[in-house]
Amino acid sequence: MANKIIYFTVSGRPEQAEFPIDCPAQDVKDSDLAVALGFDLSSMEKRLQSLEKRILTEAAETPAIVYEMKRQVESFREKLESVEHLSWLGLFKDMSEGTHKPSPFYHKRTLRKTREECEHVREKFLQMSSLEVSEEVRQFLKTPTFDNWQWEDAEIMVLLQVMYTDLDFISTFNIELDVLQQFLYEVYRRYNNIPFHNFKHCFCVTQMMYGLIWLTDLRSKIDSIDLLIMLTSAICHDLDHTGYNNAYQINARTELALRYNDISPLENHHCAVAFEILEKSESNIFRNLPTEQYKRIREGIIKCILATDMTKHTEILNKFKAILPVFDFSNKDHRDVLKMIMIKVSDISNEARPMDVAEPWLDCLLQEFFNQSDMEKLEGLPVTPFMDRDKVTKPSSQTGFIRFVLFPLFIELANLFPCLEQHIIDPVRKALGYYTEMEKALEREKQNRAQSDKVVKPSTSKEPEAHPEPGGTTKPVNL
Repeated sequence: MANKIIYFTVSGRPEQAEFPIDCPAQDVKDSDLAVALGFDLSSMEKRLQSLEKRILTEAAETPAIVYEMKRQVESFREKLESVEHLSWLGLFKDMSEGTHKPSPFYHKRTLRKTREECEHVREKFLQMSSLEVSEEVRQFLKTPTFDNWQWEDAEIMVLLQVMYTDLDFISTFNIELDVLQQFLYEVYRRYNNIPFHNFKHCFCVTQMMYGLIWLTDLRSKIDSIDLLIMLTSAICHDLDHTGYNNAYQINARTELALRYNDISPLENHHCAVAFEILEKSESNIFRNLPTEQYKRIREGIIKCILATDMTKHTEILNKFKAILPVFDFSNKDHRDVLKMIMIKVSDISNEARPMDVAEPWLDCLLQEFFNQSDMEKLEGLPVTPFMDRDKVTKPSSQTGFIRFVLFPLFIELANLFPCLEQHIIDPVRKALGYYTEMEKALEREKQNRAQSDKVVKPSTSKEPEAHPEPGGTTKPVNL
């Protein structure tokens, strides 16, 4: 069996330890790693305990500096456990002998779904697809408060099928049920195992779009083709996302950036993958439509998915604001802008959901962001500021985003549909208050810590006692 080699440095000397290539990082125990490095953890722990007792005896109480050092150790431990790329320690992982390219985010799962994983979900989906979804769930599905965390992937596919059924797409566009099911399966298969831009995110965006269609009574205002474009765009809008944004693609000169000449490389790729799926007869839900209708749908889906590129945000929002006073649902240009606004709102709508649904999504997003900035540092690329784990906190990532992106966008849509005020504006306002308070609490904690650092007495100038390290070298130890 091939081994995974972990390289590191001890006292400036290059060292290495080997573990099985298929052994997840979590399974490499501290004790195993210590043995590989030549450390006797047990004796070290006993010595530290002895030193701590000695300090307590001589000083009558544990000095503040000891508590501060313990805090720093815990902080260091947390960073070790959460940061994927340990370039700041001179460590890297040689995974070149593996059979699968590992996800940059998960040790236990490959970036692409395995065939076994997909087939298992597909089988469950087909078994469940003939079951009747209760009226209670159908109604709940039409609201922004829907909780995606309660549903497995196979169940999510059933719910997506319900959306196409309840909007009458099956009968209106002559979509065979087995073709719709194959389409949904192919979509599921082409979303990757990454923290945020995954199949559950696809569902959340689609479910919000579906809810907005019902809440605004859009069925009475625009035709079914536009509704079909909106729902299908939402389903396909992040297909084959690998967890790295356009800035990374362009700076790293990836294949996508080269292929699309640095112009919305991800969004162009999502579109291309969507129509790859739709080119196959067995998964082409538009195969029974006349050519002109298909061309209109293709054009609409491309416009909607490309609109999710946040570099186009201001341009699209300004267009919508300009037409809002004279908005006309019979005007194709007005409808096209509305569809772009609707998918944009749906794409970044997590904060309009209940906090117990929204906050885990923020954790997922930050995990993906931090992993990208770690990779940027590792590769010597410009570090995306709002993704840098050393500069961004959970609340700081949201307060500015809500004030300057969410509110201006959501308010304009609510100007067209006043009924949305209670459904998406009020919850976002509560979210802003929540993260503002969290930010203030973190700032108070930071100030208290700085204050406690000031009262910590400077350590004695006495030379620390030297103790032998494993391997014969000596290193000063200070407590």
